[in-house]
Amino acid sequence: MRIIVAAIGRLKKGPESELAERYRSRAAQTGRALGLREVEIVEVRESRADDAAKRMLEESIALANVIPSGAAVALLESTGGNLDSLGLSAQLSAWRAQDRPAAVFIIGGPDGLAATLRGKAELRFAFGAATWPHQLVRIMLLEQLYRATTILSGHPYHRA
Repeated sequence: MRIIVAAIGRLKKGPESELAERYRSRAAQTGRALGLREVEIVEVRESRADDAAKRMLEESIALANVIPSGAAVALLESTGGNLDSLGLSAQLSAWRAQDRPAAVFIIGGPDGLAATLRGKAELRFAFGAATWPHQLVRIMLLEQLYRATTILSGHPYHRA
């Protein structure tokens, strides 16, 4: 199973992108032994539309286009529920057991996601009630994916 993190916007070179790459690489390395083929980042360009609703729709269409057929879809959104590290690892394990080709984690833009894309989600979660910059959400997601792979592999990184 592939893990795809699809996000609106790009991380510029610097400490944030280095940290994101460190967790992506660690998750990919730990995940190989679990049958996870890859942890891939797909960056989607922000819409330049003048209207927020049109921006949201254009970005949602672009994000939907990177979802492989049969993939599990998870959205990170402010109205999503809480999901602890053990819950995320259990969800990845369940999707893997279902022989899903990929798990796609979507981080939308500042205007949110269109209802059509939100309807494809099997899982919606947030990193608490606070509003986080999208760059930090990506780093936190990649760290949680790394933590989930260590939980599934019995590595001591996660001490529940």
